[in-house]
Amino acid sequence: MTFVSLLLVGQLCFAAGVQAQLRAILPQQAPPSSEALGSPGIDAGDYVYVSGQGPRRPDGTTPANFADQIRQSLDNVRIVVEAAGLTMDHVVYVQVYLDDMTRYEALNGAFADYFPKTPPARGVLGVARLPEPPAQITAVAVRDLKGKQPVLLPNVKPNKAYSFGMLTHDRLFVSTMPGSDPANGSVSANSATQVDLALDRLKMVVEAAGLSLSNMVFVNPYLTSEIPMRIMNEHYARRFEFGNTPGRATIQVSSLPEGAHIAYTGVAVRDLAQRRAIRPKNMPPSPTASPCVFAANTLYCSAKSGFIPGPNGGVFAATTADQVRQTMRNLLDNLEEAGMHFDQIVSTTIYLDDVSEWSTFGKVYRKYFGGILPAQTTVQQIPSADRKPDEEGHYPDLEQVSLIAVRGAGNH
Repeated sequence: MTFVSLLLVGQLCFAAGVQAQLRAILPQQAPPSSEALGSPGIDAGDYVYVSGQGPRRPDGTTPANFADQIRQSLDNVRIVVEAAGLTMDHVVYVQVYLDDMTRYEALNGAFADYFPKTPPARGVLGVARLPEPPAQITAVAVRDLKGKQPVLLPNVKPNKAYSFGMLTHDRLFVSTMPGSDPANGSVSANSATQVDLALDRLKMVVEAAGLSLSNMVFVNPYLTSEIPMRIMNEHYARRFEFGNTPGRATIQVSSLPEGAHIAYTGVAVRDLAQRRAIRPKNMPPSPTASPCVFAANTLYCSAKSGFIPGPNGGVFAATTADQVRQTMRNLLDNLEEAGMHFDQIVSTTIYLDDVSEWSTFGKVYRKYFGGILPAQTTVQQIPSADRKPDEEGHYPDLEQVSLIAVRGAGNH
């Protein structure tokens, strides 16, 4: 019996105990989707996770105007949220993927109109391609509104389009904090200065919420090709405890708002006693990322690719299908260390080198789930790579996956 077959048998046995706790949200009025890699949403009890939503109406048409396209994407999020028995007031974080960052101000206007009272925390990044342009929006909603509160920054005027951070009863969701001067929006020519400014702004939001960077469980560093990875890692590592850093998905993007070249967004847990890092025994401690970190019963895992670990490690598979098999193996290592399995995953973010290969990716990806598929978002964040191997036979990453999993769910 093959490894995949054995894996699926184990998942089917395990799924019976999990799926009574996690519920797929399947709205009757959801628009048709070109993606079939995930459920529209997953109700995990305390939180609801919504898959990336594009601008198509339920009848399959798309509004012509950009502001209306954003409103329709948000309406599609609302359809899923309401099918879970919640309202848009319960949405605490949204992630926006744009294929044209010059529309950022128009995006802000559309968000301010849609959320006239208290907008959620928000991440925004520019990508090369989307399944449904010009935007894709994913969301997280909290079931219990007790403790929900926007984070205000001292001497900084609130933004009508998004909250700098959003507190819930047990977590903090932090909006995109760019590496620009908060006083005038200028971007330094020095990469290290940009990184430090972005980290300072992240810290400012976290501390305004009464927490510290040690409360962070997951961070997304988004950076353009202008920022050397070495510099970003060096300055990032100085802010966190070695071997106990947050989970991390470091994503090179096509563009960021307001001309920034680096930005951070992330999640923190309010009670440090509920934070616990997970690291497989065969993986050495890292100064920049823990493989996974628990926030109470929720596991946030770093992005994984088809990298074969070890002293002579690297990506040796030439195709997307073969790389995703290794990626799922790497993700399983982390889940097993946490005493968990694929059927407890509630949300994945999939980064493809070529978004048109989502079907190829999906044929392999789906095999690892014995029951309902998690919520998911699929994007191509930068132009496709040259797929030729280097002198040592290493291929470029053709896909990456980060995930959120829940060990048991709260009350519905």
